[in-house]
Amino acid sequence: MTRTISLAHLSAISLTPPDLVHAAADAGFDAVGLRLLRVTDDSPGYPLMDDPGQMRATRDALAQTGLSVSDIEFVRITQDLDPATLRPLLDAGAELGARHLICAPYDDDLARLGDKLDQIGAHCAARDLSPVLEFFPWTPVPDLATCWDVVQGCAPHVGVLLDVLHFDRSASTLDQIAQIPPARLPFIHICDALRHPPYTIQQLLHTAREDRLTPGTGQIDIAAILAALPPDTPLGLEVPMKQNQPIARHLLDLFESVSRL
Repeated sequence: MTRTISLAHLSAISLTPPDLVHAAADAGFDAVGLRLLRVTDDSPGYPLMDDPGQMRATRDALAQTGLSVSDIEFVRITQDLDPATLRPLLDAGAELGARHLICAPYDDDLARLGDKLDQIGAHCAARDLSPVLEFFPWTPVPDLATCWDVVQGCAPHVGVLLDVLHFDRSASTLDQIAQIPPARLPFIHICDALRHPPYTIQQLLHTAREDRLTPGTGQIDIAAILAALPPDTPLGLEVPMKQNQPIARHLLDLFESVSRL
């Protein structure tokens, strides 16, 4: 397989970064995504920029396993965000050798959102990072077309993050994928889910955060989405773990699911 396969932190969010790296390596993954900022009140973040001991342990785990860091996450771009305040986070990403910074759109003014994303991109470029904007159906950037409209006004190293769950639940099409230069789609997140449109916002949030399925066990046409992308597009598996399921088995199931796509 020519694709790089990474494990998104949400798939085993209870694990600290060093433990996630070792567990991902044991399951066969090439890389990990690390959640350095808390996203919700009931889901942890691991601010390595404020914890030198955990940073050292994470770097040691990466060196021992040979894994890399695909991305760090995620920055909520709001009306009040000052991109300069992200420097410690970006410095931590650079220390880890991360390639991407995941950003989320939470500003109704899309022109201002795009300007702040571009400013973030300038801070990232100085650290060999590239930001990607992820679209979510419950935000001001609800679909792929809107996301691309925002991103294409930014510097060339700013990209789009397509998560197949959000793609499936939004007014996004396969033809729209073909309109985006491959360099602007540097990796995607995959999972699976049952389909039952239309969806309430609460249903969208519930599935995204705790009710995703292993690829190939739901109803999303993952194969069609992958066929619309270059065959070497890196994949990040983002499937929150069910309660009481052994973590090692969960991660092995995720990795093995890729070979069946």
